[in-house]
Amino acid sequence: MRCVACSWSRPTGASRISFGGHLSSGFHRSHLSSSSLSFPSSGDASFLVSCSSASESSDHKDSSNRSYSRRWYNPLPRRRHADQMPTSRIPRDWIDSDTSTVSEDSDRFTVVSYNILGDRNSSYHKDLYSNVSFPYLKWGYRKRLICEELIRLRPDIICMQEVDKYFDLFSMMEKAGYAGSYKRRTGDNVDGCAIFWKADRFRVLERENIEFSQFGMRDNVAQLSVLELRKSMSRKILVGNIHVLYNPSRGDVKLGQIRSLCTKAHLLSKKWGDIPIVLGGDYNSLPQVHTFSDKRFQFRICLSHCLMLSNHKQSPLYNFLASSELNIMKQDKRELSGQRNRLPNQVLEAGGKPSNPITSINRCLSSSWSNEEIRLATGQESSYWAVHPLKLHSSYASVKGSKNTRDSVGEPLATSYHSKFLGTVDYLWYSDGVAPVRVLDTLPIDVLCRTRGLPCQELGSDHLALVSEFFFEPNG
Repeated sequence: MRCVACSWSRPTGASRISFGGHLSSGFHRSHLSSSSLSFPSSGDASFLVSCSSASESSDHKDSSNRSYSRRWYNPLPRRRHADQMPTSRIPRDWIDSDTSTVSEDSDRFTVVSYNILGDRNSSYHKDLYSNVSFPYLKWGYRKRLICEELIRLRPDIICMQEVDKYFDLFSMMEKAGYAGSYKRRTGDNVDGCAIFWKADRFRVLERENIEFSQFGMRDNVAQLSVLELRKSMSRKILVGNIHVLYNPSRGDVKLGQIRSLCTKAHLLSKKWGDIPIVLGGDYNSLPQVHTFSDKRFQFRICLSHCLMLSNHKQSPLYNFLASSELNIMKQDKRELSGQRNRLPNQVLEAGGKPSNPITSINRCLSSSWSNEEIRLATGQESSYWAVHPLKLHSSYASVKGSKNTRDSVGEPLATSYHSKFLGTVDYLWYSDGVAPVRVLDTLPIDVLCRTRGLPCQELGSDHLALVSEFFFEPNG
């Protein structure tokens, strides 16, 4: 499959990225009829489903192609002088790492993780977007915003979640020089995960899809792809992409999904010579939880799994990713992700104050782990410890930001905002062998709140895209 758009050069010297402008759309909708699709570049030998580009002859009209090949209006903006590009009221700044690095541009690559808000989800959960003007929820408008945002960012690798219009996105991203693969969730769900990569920079060596339903862990899915730099075959990277179950009460499933992803990523990395790993995704867990610190309530109950110690601590799931282990018997499975009590007005009014101690105690008293929940969380029936074999770091926590955009852990204050949630659930984790050069900072809470809820005129999703530029370490 041939790319008909020119390749981009890497970003040089830019310190701010802006999103916005007057947009229009004129696209055809398509229906996903396959749960796992791949669209390699023209240099790859085989693929599962053909999708014609605008440069193909209009004579190809046989029935085998009509499902996925269609003529469409070129959605990419015409070339304009830099000072004619749309100005935005929501700029985001690049923040450089404090660590001094000396590396060639060829050893650098940029990764995006982006939950783009599935079209079906935006329609089925209208109560989450009560403050959003209807035109800004329409898929045609949001698709244009999302793709133009990514085109301005010019990343090498993109991990998307909540994708239910893959063909629409692929048509646009192919024009920009990307190849891609897609894995739909199992069951009756229509959305899934997608990975795109610059076809002129990377080739795919191996792909693996994870269906968590095979392990009794709901219909969520994850992707793993081994990518190799075309100009330096010694440089390989394993990219993972996941959308973890939302349900805050099912911490056992959330933990099991994350544990399984890390385990499978480790095995695939070992297979290709211990190559470095980058894991993007919506992990549906917060960096921190707020607990009550009054000494009157510092006592152990329910087999020690609700100890009130401090106002701020890492959430159990975040701690599991960062430390590689978690004793589940010291945790309430409904509090593993820290997602409760995150209504925007509660977050803003509390200002980071501790939660009600009586509420916390009641939750602990009513929480217990069944044998099946222990098995899902730890992978074993007789162990209370969940472990994974990776040594991971968060790219945003590794690159210091300002207090206007970061919490005490170093993570963004918020990566998602709608009428019933304000907080951080998206991450870019990485292993040894690569390190972040810079990250695109997220937005201050006051700027987010002025939108009154995402998506908005300038942003096409209820999540912010996380962007990190990495470099291969000398021995990576």
